[in-house]
Amino acid sequence: MKKSDLIALLSLGALWGASFLFMRMGADQFGGMALAGLRAIGAALCSLPLLASRERLAEMRRHWRPIAVVGMSNSALPFVLFSYAATSLPAGVSAISDAIGPLLVALSGWLWLGEKLDGARTAGLMVGFAGVVWLIAGSIGFGHGGGSAWAMAACVGANVCYAFGAHYGQRRLRGVSPLAVATGSQLAAAAALLPLTVWLWPAKMPGAQAWFAMFGLAAACTSLAYVLFYWLMARVGSTRTLAVLYLIPVFGALWGLMFLGEPITLAMAGGCAVILLGVALTTGLIRPRTIPAATAPEQA
Repeated sequence: MKKSDLIALLSLGALWGASFLFMRMGADQFGGMALAGLRAIGAALCSLPLLASRERLAEMRRHWRPIAVVGMSNSALPFVLFSYAATSLPAGVSAISDAIGPLLVALSGWLWLGEKLDGARTAGLMVGFAGVVWLIAGSIGFGHGGGSAWAMAACVGANVCYAFGAHYGQRRLRGVSPLAVATGSQLAAAAALLPLTVWLWPAKMPGAQAWFAMFGLAAACTSLAYVLFYWLMARVGSTRTLAVLYLIPVFGALWGLMFLGEPITLAMAGGCAVILLGVALTTGLIRPRTIPAATAPEQA
């Protein structure tokens, strides 16, 4: 990966890691469905200036069906599932689940698209998965009630949606500009979630902190982040781009510690370090050294 791609990947990880912080701050007052709907609607409104180009409008009209599918699988459904999980899980614990995404993407890419996995990328995926297991072990100390099992299942379901959306977008929207896909998908998600947002609006108006969290979630963690996401998809492919899901637990746990006082255990810190090693191997930042073949006796 080029340096600019790596910077974009780190920025995307920081933004999506912050999304779990904002969801945790707003989910209790808005409720999972209303917060997810406002996130999509706010992101769509922030993206409207990008429609000034006639070329992008034409692209969206030509490819509106696959863009709508991507909007449901990469935005609407994950927003709802993660917002539901945020009502009972700490931000860092919710963010942990995102690190299973690259493994799902790599496996589904191998099965669906015939993508090849070399030894270094396979090793990186396995190392990253080991780091996820380490992080989950470190999060056991949070001790939640029975609802946390459903919340973790919702997080896994959201990652399945992301894996499908990444491959579907790469297969059906190749050549379409990232801005057209990002804007169109958010508009599709907003249209799908608007009726449920109105229907399930909270009886008590949320406070200022919850509204601040919602605006940060919509503008920075969704509108800006998805532009970066589709830009990276077009440059480096789905498997390498979804390596960002290894970074999200690191940033999610960090933001939870800094702003919500959520503890980070030694096991969680070690898991983050292992995940970073997995990211480096998966993206090619670290390449195993090739051992030269032994010199033949007759050449000695």
